[in-house]
Amino acid sequence: MLKRFYLDTSIWLDFFENRNEPNLPKGKWARALVNKIIKNNYKIVISEAVKNEMLVLGYSRYQIEDMLLPFSKILIEVYSTEKQRGKAKDLSKKRNIPLFDALHTLIARDSKAILITLDNHFQKLTDITKSHKPREFI
Repeated sequence: MLKRFYLDTSIWLDFFENRNEPNLPKGKWARALVNKIIKNNYKIVISEAVKNEMLVLGYSRYQIEDMLLPFSKILIEVYSTEKQRGKAKDLSKKRNIPLFDALHTLIARDSKAILITLDNHFQKLTDITKSHKPREFI
């Protein structure tokens, strides 16, 4: 089966902004993972939730589309359903996690994609789907 990955927004930002910290080369890991995905003809599932989160963080729609354009051959674009959005709101409140993180988890699960994140909020959602760190796949 063809591997599908779902990168949470922070992984995309690590990639695009080459965000690295002392002893935590997040940008390097994100780039290595994306390069491996490309090399192996795997796919990346991207949702409007990622794009909307990037909008909230100050990127314009044009900037987002421009940044993602080089990856169009490996991207599978999906849209959250009303049911997923409702469940994400419920999970966000009950588990005290950001709404987008709950939504990313549901979309990754329903897309049968491997969820990639460095965010600890996802540890509260392992009953829905297990999250992985980028370095696990590079």
